Amino acid sequence: MKSNRPVNLSMGQVLEVNLKSPVAIASILHRLSGVIVFLLVPVLLWILDKSLSSPEGFAQVQEIMNGFIVRFIVWVFVAGLIFHFIAGVKHLLADIGVAEELESGRVASTIALILSAIGIVAAFVWIVL
Repeated sequence: MKSNRPVNLSMGQVLEVNLKSPVAIASILHRLSGVIVFLLVPVLLWILDKSLSSPEGFAQVQEIMNGFIVRFIVWVFVAGLIFHFIAGVKHLLADIGVAEELESGRVASTIALILSAIGIVAAFVWIVL
């Protein structure tokens, strides 16, 4: 007798299936980038608040921004924002009927991944280097 009950897959099996599709990769990264942006907004708001509080606070932020770790954190935030924005535009276009079929969705996801990669590399050069 064949069971119609759902099968629980291990994380390895889920990743093995999903990492073959650009649509799945874009979807997973879109969620991950949203979490990254959400978690780093308070940190960057604190830095902004500190820099606007007084001339001494601005000088402290300038000193902090000379460190590699802080510039890297800012880059991670910007990279998450770039990808989340581009993937969000792709989703909005799909909501109005553009690239919502299987093959055109794959093409749109691949384009979103490529554009995001270009923007993220450019942001790395601009912020970190």
